[in-house]
Amino acid sequence: MSAKKRALGKGLGALLDSPANEIQPRYDIEKDLHAVGTVAHVPIDLIESNPYQPRTDFDQQAMNELAASIKEQGVIQPVTVRKTQEGKLQLISGERRCKAASLAGLSEIPAYIRIADDQQMREMAIVENIQRENLNPMEIALGYQQLIEDCKLTQEMLAERVGKGRSSITNQLRLLRLPAEIQIGLRQEIISTGHARALLAIENVVTQLEIYQDIIAQGLTVRDVEEIVKTINETTSDEERPSVKLHIQKPDNSRYIDLQKSLSSFYGSKVQIKTRAGGKGSIVINFSSGEDLERILKLVRKDD
Repeated sequence: MSAKKRALGKGLGALLDSPANEIQPRYDIEKDLHAVGTVAHVPIDLIESNPYQPRTDFDQQAMNELAASIKEQGVIQPVTVRKTQEGKLQLISGERRCKAASLAGLSEIPAYIRIADDQQMREMAIVENIQRENLNPMEIALGYQQLIEDCKLTQEMLAERVGKGRSSITNQLRLLRLPAEIQIGLRQEIISTGHARALLAIENVVTQLEIYQDIIAQGLTVRDVEEIVKTINETTSDEERPSVKLHIQKPDNSRYIDLQKSLSSFYGSKVQIKTRAGGKGSIVINFSSGEDLERILKLVRKDD
């Protein structure tokens, strides 16, 4: 095993030589030809986006919160950029920080400058994001697939690169087999990874989509879906399978509609009541921010 492969498994930091600790006053793209391997204040308008960036969804509220933090305290961790042969700078990692810094009104950002070819940049960008960013399950799966295809890796090699177990890699890649509609639901957090993995046990795409719609309409839990899938798979005749799902008793939440409305009005936020077989269930109160959560908690404590 090469040193490079071992390093990738430890994250981006293991790939980079130790940068100089002193931050230069300002990076001049024409004069600072010696800047590779150092940390410098780089004008944000000189930095191009990473063409291999695996992250496609950026939560705007989280971005605004990061921008507010940067405005107050500055950028604590430098981004990483590469210097191209044309003298331009391309972002390797830290796109959220770069976007938030621009949003905060900063004209410069601290950046570690290095040289990397396209394949190194692709690998580092994907590994960095998978290990450090809160990617949704589909982005992680697509990132894994991109590494496998672009870098000609096996699943075992990929597991070493990202520091994960082989089974974890396999389970993540299996999500790419789901129909596009379900993948979108997973990306938008309409369903959980547990729901998606339970659906993977169903071979029929039409049945997968039917159960997916039931998850949304009925608020089915992962356990509910697993039971439905188990019942369907235990049916030996393919002709019987479409009717199996129709005879499964599903929770009826309609009786709680008025109560949900009342609770939503009281807490000033959407409230969902989800029931399961046997009379069990849960009450879900949505919140939009940390401040909103504190407000709801005060109402809960007051109600106690």
